[in-house]
Amino acid sequence: QVHFVESGGGFVQPGGALRLSCATSGFTFSNYDMSWYRQAPGKERELVAGISSGGSTNYIDSMKGRFTISRNNAKNTVYLQMTSLRPEDTAMYYCNARRIALLRTYDYWGQGTQVTVSS
Repeated sequence: QVHFVESGGGFVQPGGALRLSCATSGFTFSNYDMSWYRQAPGKERELVAGISSGGSTNYIDSMKGRFTISRNNAKNTVYLQMTSLRPEDTAMYYCNARRIALLRTYDYWGQGTQVTVSS
């Protein structure tokens, strides 16, 4: 059974930092591309950052230089280090695991962790 445990969210002042963690089980973590998405109230869910099974990373432009995604395959965990946080970064952050094999997409989601940036 696939299981995600997301942690690290919370309340932080503008300019602050947080580190999100997503510990997983129930699937072969090293075979999956991992991503962080976020969804603010009234807005669509958007991709924040991704890291492939091979370790390649990608970020949306507004995150570049502020956020860093990483993974530890030995711990089946993906991280999102967030710095220089802004009020517009306030959202629920979700961990995603995805793999495409034999024309089938395997897509798993965490329950989310709330990040609130405010003075």
